[in-house]
Amino acid sequence: MRATPLAARAHILAAVVCATLCALPALRPGAGIAWTTVGLLMALYLACELPGRCRFLGSSVPISAGSFFPLLLAAAFLLPPAAAALVAIPGSLVGRVEHAPATARRIWRAGQLSLTVWAASCVHGLLGGGATLGGPGPERLPDFPYALLPACAAALAFSLVLTALDGSILATAERLPLRHAWSGLLPRSLGPHLVHGLAGLMMAVLWRSSYGPVSALFVLLPMYISCWIFSQYHREHAAHRATIRALVQAVDIKDTYTRGHSERVGRASALIARELGMAEDRLEVLRFAGILHDVGKLCVPTRVLRKDGPLTPEERRVIELHPEYGHEIVRGIGFLGEARAAILHHHERLDGSGYPYGLSGREIPEFARVVAVADAFDAMTSTRSYRRGRPVPAAVEELKRCAGTQFDPQMVRALARGLDRHGWSTASTAVTADETVPVPGVGGGAGTGAVRRPVRPRSSDGLEPAAGRAVPGDGLDVTGGRAVATDGSGVASGAQSSVDRTR
Repeated sequence: MRATPLAARAHILAAVVCATLCALPALRPGAGIAWTTVGLLMALYLACELPGRCRFLGSSVPISAGSFFPLLLAAAFLLPPAAAALVAIPGSLVGRVEHAPATARRIWRAGQLSLTVWAASCVHGLLGGGATLGGPGPERLPDFPYALLPACAAALAFSLVLTALDGSILATAERLPLRHAWSGLLPRSLGPHLVHGLAGLMMAVLWRSSYGPVSALFVLLPMYISCWIFSQYHREHAAHRATIRALVQAVDIKDTYTRGHSERVGRASALIARELGMAEDRLEVLRFAGILHDVGKLCVPTRVLRKDGPLTPEERRVIELHPEYGHEIVRGIGFLGEARAAILHHHERLDGSGYPYGLSGREIPEFARVVAVADAFDAMTSTRSYRRGRPVPAAVEELKRCAGTQFDPQMVRALARGLDRHGWSTASTAVTADETVPVPGVGGGAGTGAVRRPVRPRSSDGLEPAAGRAVPGDGLDVTGGRAVATDGSGVASGAQSSVDRTR
């Protein structure tokens, strides 16, 4: 608790005090509480939370109490508000938490859920929900469809109170502005909470029926299993993202000159995919392809990536191997699917003059054609140490000019539509390389300082293009003696083209 900010501690204390006041009426003599029902619901909720503390099962079971919201909502439907507020306390106090401070988090969760269940029970009772649940015997059948109204209203109250408390603790513990702390919480949670409310209603109806509490387990068990599967899916997805992040960080460390480029190419690839109407699962894989398109640079010698001056023919051949290196690196990562082909072929050109295999037209995989356009677009719009990035309209015009020879026109049109619809944020065109060098005798009173010195134009692979030399590009280069992409003016002095070699 000492590590918790003072405002957060005060907020937690206030929540606990309010929850205590809400639960106190249940403890008064003659309150008429069905303690058997309270005890059974408490035990069930505790049983759902305990596996998270198990040494062998803890990492594979759902952590969040959201997995068991149907049980808490069933308590809100079956019990008066004061008694319903007690159900969540034991399970919340013993449940597993992933981040410190564990004690403060458990106490907060107990107070938060007690208040939330109390509010849901109050709303359910005000709408006469208790009478709609029926009872044992055929003469007391559930009052459907009216029973859905108080149940859904209670689930709505549950969602409102829970998200309000979530936002308030974020604002106090992490010092977030209230607008940001609450932003998006309710829209994300309302739908699932309504579904949990319907499951809780089924539990409550079965609990009240002649079959008794045991029958309610037939609702709880499938919900628990489905939540466990959902939790496993999210864990697996998080592991995928961690794998991607690690590979991208490794590339950024090795080739710091274009840091951030991979993420922006992934974002531009997803923008194109949405315009093409790709399914969400393919879109995610395509985004991974854009992010990892240059992962093969991990196998390129650092001295080549960071070399100043012209490349030898052998060094050029090494650079041109990076798509194949990348394909080998990700070959065993099953979830990447079509992304592997994009990593291998994103330097192929529509006219067949690309590498590594010289594929042309529709021989080039769809994902590779998307990544090639996204790659070139980001390279042109990104500011480098030796020149400012092009405006987005100018970059799009250049892509259109090269469509049909270097790029797939369909992908270029999709990018243009996506940019018109959504724009391209300034974060996507941030400086990718900013070098400062110490210069003696300049600056402060100590006689030393740092000034920004122009860095010689280097390619995105960290290589400096020599005058009149075509450097193999990661998106735009010179082929057949024609400048496919230039550094703004289209031509340089004399007969040579000014080549902007990009990723």
